[in-house]
Amino acid sequence: MLSLAYPWLLLLILVPLLLQWKKPAAHTVDAPVFPVGHWLSDLPGVTRQGNGVPRWQTLLLLLAWCLLVLALARPQHVGEQVQMPVSGRDLMLVVDISPSMEEQDMILQGRSINRLQAVKKVLNEFIARREGDRLGLILFGTEPYVQAPLTFDLQTLETLLQESGIGMAGRATAIGDAVGLATKRLRERPQQQRVVVLLTDGANTAGEISPDKATEIAAAASVRLYTIGIGADSMVRRGLLGSRRVNPSRDLDENLLTRMAQQTGGEYFRARSLPELELIYETINQLEPIELDGKTYRPITDLFFWPAGIAVALWLSIFMFRHLASTLTPVRHSTNSKSADHRGEA
Repeated sequence: MLSLAYPWLLLLILVPLLLQWKKPAAHTVDAPVFPVGHWLSDLPGVTRQGNGVPRWQTLLLLLAWCLLVLALARPQHVGEQVQMPVSGRDLMLVVDISPSMEEQDMILQGRSINRLQAVKKVLNEFIARREGDRLGLILFGTEPYVQAPLTFDLQTLETLLQESGIGMAGRATAIGDAVGLATKRLRERPQQQRVVVLLTDGANTAGEISPDKATEIAAAASVRLYTIGIGADSMVRRGLLGSRRVNPSRDLDENLLTRMAQQTGGEYFRARSLPELELIYETINQLEPIELDGKTYRPITDLFFWPAGIAVALWLSIFMFRHLASTLTPVRHSTNSKSADHRGEA
């Protein structure tokens, strides 16, 4: 769609007509008739020397003037409406990838899968629903590292999540260091709503910062922690001596995860199965809603240089034509005078 930023400036097109109306009746002038510009003095149809101006030059000058006025009105191309990404949240996903996440106590379509596979499946759906939020991903084991910085590019985030593997960050569990790193990344952002979703299946067994200290730092930085403890309460494990029922989540420190969530204004969730994990992330979606009424804008491209350039080209072409015509005029006069002399002698 084409539009003008200053359409009222188009009234300037009438200036030559007004000046023509105000111009004296004399046909010979010694100075430019129009004060708008030196070259506009030719618009009435006479030059400063009183010679008639060809009609085509007058029309081209009028066209150049109209194009200049159009350029001043600033024509623009307005593109289609674009939805701006709106983020009410800076949300950091913190996922445990220690070897204990390899425990196959999650069931998907009748078959056993390990905990990390279940997390990847549920997190993909969770990430897809957070359109408009800025999400990041931190993986941790013995040490935490940023797998994906805070970004609006959710497809890339999903890809990086799928590329994560068990044991990539070591064999221990540094919950405190992971929360500390997430807080550091969120504290650099200007948004007020900062959220960490921490998922683990164990207790803190490594790291330089204790989970309680990391929680204090997060609370001071207005970071809200949602903690998730994943792992079934019981499962049947087969061995050489037969089957026996065991608790695969015996190392899970629920008291710590509950305390961390409460001190920062979040909640603790327990995921014993894949459906429970799905319900937890759905609950977090409701607790941290996305603002859907985002701002929109239309990309604008200025086009004023086109009419301005054409106007200048027209003026230059007329100027060059007149310059060439003026240089050829003396030659014609001298030729005519020589012919007159010869006729006189005869």
